[in-house]
Amino acid sequence: MTNNKELTKVDLIFEKVEAKQVLKKAFEMTSEEIIRQVLESGLKGRGGAGFPTGLKWKYTAAEKDPEKYIVCNADEGEPGTFKDREILDRVAYKVYGGMVIAASAIGAKKGIVYLRGEYRFLLPKLLLELEQFHKMIKEIGYDFRINYCLGSGAYICGEESALFESIQGERGEPRNKPPYPTSSGVFFKPTSINNVETLVTAMMIVHHGPETYNRLGTKDSRGSKVFSVSGDTPTPGIFELELGMTVQQFVNEFGDGDTKAVQVGGASGFCVPRKKFASTIIGFEGVPTGGSMKLFNSSRSMYNVLHNYLEFFEEESCGQCTPCRVGCQQLLKGVEKVKKGEMKSTYLNELIKLADTMKIASKCGLGQSVGNAFRSIVENFREEIIY
Repeated sequence: MTNNKELTKVDLIFEKVEAKQVLKKAFEMTSEEIIRQVLESGLKGRGGAGFPTGLKWKYTAAEKDPEKYIVCNADEGEPGTFKDREILDRVAYKVYGGMVIAASAIGAKKGIVYLRGEYRFLLPKLLLELEQFHKMIKEIGYDFRINYCLGSGAYICGEESALFESIQGERGEPRNKPPYPTSSGVFFKPTSINNVETLVTAMMIVHHGPETYNRLGTKDSRGSKVFSVSGDTPTPGIFELELGMTVQQFVNEFGDGDTKAVQVGGASGFCVPRKKFASTIIGFEGVPTGGSMKLFNSSRSMYNVLHNYLEFFEEESCGQCTPCRVGCQQLLKGVEKVKKGEMKSTYLNELIKLADTMKIASKCGLGQSVGNAFRSIVENFREEIIY
């Protein structure tokens, strides 16, 4: 698969807008009209999972329970991802605006921002802006309140149902599904939970219209995306780019001339080797990403990279389900034994089977995604693990 789309830098997320005018426009629309615009835009969740945002709002709006919630997932615990922090720091009012638009669409009167505990330093500024925002929507005549809840450093709480448990004061562990959040979310009420960037993008879709947004990206990956660029790059930082570019185009822009691999989507994402740069699209038809783009050059050991990821997953597994709890431990011990020569290189094939089993049998996305990085690194850099 190849793609000739140019790498286009965009300024949709950080574009300055008059929030009051956008929200007045939204409040003049019916719930169905807001949802239809978001559906027509093709917006998919920017947290990485990629579920259509309009469908999530539609399902939540259809619930009969009069008490509903809109939750902003600002936990951002994925290694290598720091774009939500920048969005909150620079345009928090657009996050709040996206939440109130979502609330209008689903019929919610309460919103909660679940903020990563390490971002506590942002809280005074965010609360000050929130106070001003509450005054503004009160002037417009809309009844909606947003509260903050701080996380405590658990990666698992980025998973939506574990996040709900944390908000409720319980241990952060994923729930069984179904029921899904749209019918039983936080406090077991119908809930739409969206990523920081998703909510900002929804506000900009209402502002510009779905047609404008549809001009960006591809058929399967509409719009733009904010990327956290780090690793072996001369230009690290936050960049908003149009979706649909190839990894090669990304490397041409951000590489150091010796890029041998790009980890797309953080520790739970996919490692793309140099030989696949030109044929791999960054988007939902290729390798989707929650924002993290980490570049590695020839000086890096991909065994060390994999080992680091496995240590992270072993530490962050909540331990609730056996496939993830035991699987993470065994994958880590397994690659260590192969590297030390205690197991033959063919043992890596058994570890890949274990990772595949975890993808099927694990209860939540943590265990299900461990195999992404594991398989892609082992298959493409096997020689660095064996020797």
